[in-house]
Amino acid sequence: MSAHWSERREGGGRFALWLIRTIGLRLGRPCARALLYPITLYFYFRRGPERRASRAFLSRASGRPAGIWAVLRHIHCYASTILDRAFLLAESVRRFDVRVHGLDQLEAQLAHGRGVLLLGAHIGSFEVLRALADARPDVRVRVVMDRQQTPALTDLLHALNPMVADEVIDVGGNGGDIGLAIHAAAQQNALIGLLADRARPGEATRDAQFFGESAPFPVAPYLIASALELPVVLGFGLYAGGNRYDLYFETFAERIQIARRERVTALGEWTQRYAARLEHYTRLSPRNWFNFYDFWQRPAQRDPDQRPAADERAGVRTVA
Repeated sequence: MSAHWSERREGGGRFALWLIRTIGLRLGRPCARALLYPITLYFYFRRGPERRASRAFLSRASGRPAGIWAVLRHIHCYASTILDRAFLLAESVRRFDVRVHGLDQLEAQLAHGRGVLLLGAHIGSFEVLRALADARPDVRVRVVMDRQQTPALTDLLHALNPMVADEVIDVGGNGGDIGLAIHAAAQQNALIGLLADRARPGEATRDAQFFGESAPFPVAPYLIASALELPVVLGFGLYAGGNRYDLYFETFAERIQIARRERVTALGEWTQRYAARLEHYTRLSPRNWFNFYDFWQRPAQRDPDQRPAADERAGVRTVA
């Protein structure tokens, strides 16, 4: 559990992912879901760090020691959402029961016509946001992600829907290009999705209270929103079992303004506000928490006494 999340190797392999995707799309979701039980057992016994991280988190969330059954259900929930990504990308959401909460809040921000920064996290399924395409087919969705973190899974899933792959803004590229791509998407009034719970190596962070203890969160999302004057909406798609998902939207900020002289204080406040809302939605269904590592551990390269000027330079590298 000591490794930074980016150092954990990708689970499974290209053949295994291809096999379950093929079975699912050719024989149907029920057949593919039957395979999730042996897959869950495999990962429980073979992926010790993830198993220990699951038990530690579930114990923290419930306030009592988590047993084997709780950990197995946690892993099975994660595997279920991975499988469903194939169907969501290949067939949209027609086979799923997606209950949308707070769509009016998202639409109110889109009505301004200047783009919306949609902050998610590694909980539930971000792909279930495709339900939005049925309600608002005119809205363009651009997702900021690192293609190289899970290359096998990313390549296979994007092969199902090349149009989705074309809409990805890859954070593994040049920082300047990333900033320009986000700015261009905002000018097109796009919905720009960004997972805001994990910091990449070397990225500036602030500590916030999360489930009773201090944890590091990236500050880049708030610097982006401030620089581009974007409204910010939270978006979380929680798996509820079977074919059911609950999709939540919540206005986080109509505008974020971060003055240079107040940067340290402002970033701390926005980070804590996000952490509090993330904890709220995670508590609705702790099994949807998919950060299988020690989330509260400070990365080794992070300087706890990092000066504001260094934070600013790190933020500019991310958004400029």
